[in-house]
Amino acid sequence: MGYYNLMYFHLATVVPCIFLGAYLLIAKKGSKGHRLLGKIYMTLMMITAIITLFMPALVGPTFLNHFGYIHLFSFLTMYSVPVALYAIRKGQVRRHQRAMLMLYFGAIVIAGGFTLVPGRYLHTLFF
Repeated sequence: MGYYNLMYFHLATVVPCIFLGAYLLIAKKGSKGHRLLGKIYMTLMMITAIITLFMPALVGPTFLNHFGYIHLFSFLTMYSVPVALYAIRKGQVRRHQRAMLMLYFGAIVIAGGFTLVPGRYLHTLFF
């Protein structure tokens, strides 16, 4: 699968997470709707993190001629999602909340901000 196909697939999985994650952070917690949307959100975030591992870093220094600093957010996601899921299943609500906040602000807000730097596709698209 080519780079642009991966990028579009990545965007298709992460853009809904921008809105789902924001809604989940402000909506009533613990309801059936929250749990369902949370499962969808976590699934989409894991899919998008896995996709990004196949996308080479085109901006900045790389490791193994493939991974860049932005890939650290992929690993943050692959760590945060299982931790949050485990925590809520064990009734550790505060731990779940911290993991979900870390996931949203790290992988959506901060990583999303990095996609707007010069040299990246979204920077070219928007600016």
